[in-house]
Amino acid sequence: MKSDIILAGVGGQGILSIATILGDAALRLNLHLKQAEVHGMSQRGGDVMSCLRLSSDPIASDLIPSGKVDLVISLEPMEALRYVHLLAPGGRVITSTDPFVNITNYPELEAVLSELTAVPGTVTIAAEAIAKEVASPRSSNMALLGAAAPYIGLPAEVLEESIRTIFRAKGEKIVENNLAAFRAGMEQSK
Repeated sequence: MKSDIILAGVGGQGILSIATILGDAALRLNLHLKQAEVHGMSQRGGDVMSCLRLSSDPIASDLIPSGKVDLVISLEPMEALRYVHLLAPGGRVITSTDPFVNITNYPELEAVLSELTAVPGTVTIAAEAIAKEVASPRSSNMALLGAAAPYIGLPAEVLEESIRTIFRAKGEKIVENNLAAFRAGMEQSK
């Protein structure tokens, strides 16, 4: 098993929560794990990127070489576009279609989505709407994780157990909201 993943978005969207869940799931499966995070502005609105490498064999570096990214998971479409050039042949992009417009020259959303969907295997979902329908808009990161789950290489039930563990301290309602969003995202990816 080997999966080299870039997680992308902007501060406050929950990218690092996704990384924590994937890391917890990998450790449950006794996989090797390396992670490197690059933060833009530490407040909400700065770009955030995390390299996450999962493998059944030892991993030498926490950074993913250009052209070797298996999966870009992004909560923001323009941020997804930023990393498309790093994809391996056959690599996939799983992105939310919800823009986080925090700059005055944000490009036309239709143009961004057109470029993304030109990449073979791209999956786009309206993560906020999915999360809002089944739980809470704050769970949009879990809807996106659900949409990406079939392509990560980790069993969905292990990811769900990691979601339970990571959000347990916030109470059962938060756990259930996040699980509902995760499952709804998985349905969108089928």
